[in-house]
Amino acid sequence: MRKVKLQLQITTDGFVGRPGGEMDWVTFPWTDDINAHVAAIWEPVDTIVLGRKLAEGFIPAWESRPAGETEEGIDKMINTPKVVISRSLTESPWKNAVVAGGDPAETVGELKAKPGGDVMVAGGASIGRQLISRGLIDELHLFVNPVAIGAGLPLFPAGEGYHRLRLVGARAFDCGVVGLHYEPERS
Repeated sequence: MRKVKLQLQITTDGFVGRPGGEMDWVTFPWTDDINAHVAAIWEPVDTIVLGRKLAEGFIPAWESRPAGETEEGIDKMINTPKVVISRSLTESPWKNAVVAGGDPAETVGELKAKPGGDVMVAGGASIGRQLISRGLIDELHLFVNPVAIGAGLPLFPAGEGYHRLRLVGARAFDCGVVGLHYEPERS
C-alpha cells in the first residue's frame, strides 16, 4: 500500500489559511536548508493530490518555471501526475492532471491501494481535514511559519475529539520556519 503524505504551511496558532483562504502570511523566500528538506520529502512521490482552488495557482505557477527554484524541483512538480479534487470541474484544463469528482477520501483511498510511490496531498484545508478524519494520512509535514493570524482555516476537523500524533522529527530552518513531521497514532 502506498504512503499518503500531507504537506501544509501552517501558522503558529494552527491555521492553514486566513478565513477566505489567503496565504499572504507564508514565509518566502525559503532558504537552502528547507528547500533540501522538502526535496527529500518529495523524492518518493509519484502522484500529487490538489484541491481545485490550490490547483488553479499551483499548476500554472510551476509551469511558468519560477525563478529561484531548481530545474530538478520544477521538473518534479511539472512531470508528476496530478489528481485535482473538484465538484465543479469535469475535465482538466491542465496537462498531466486529471479531475476526480466526488468524495476526496474515496479518491485518495483508491490511490493509496494502487501500487506506486508516495502520494502527496499538497495542501488544501478542506481536503486535509477530510483525509485526516477518515484516517488516510500516513505522514503530516507541517511547516510552521513564524506568524499568528488569530483566525482562519483550521487543519484538524472540529467536533471529532482529538487526533493523537507521534512526532517523528522537528527541524528549525534558517528562514524561521519550523518543520514538524508527525505520524498519526492508530489504535
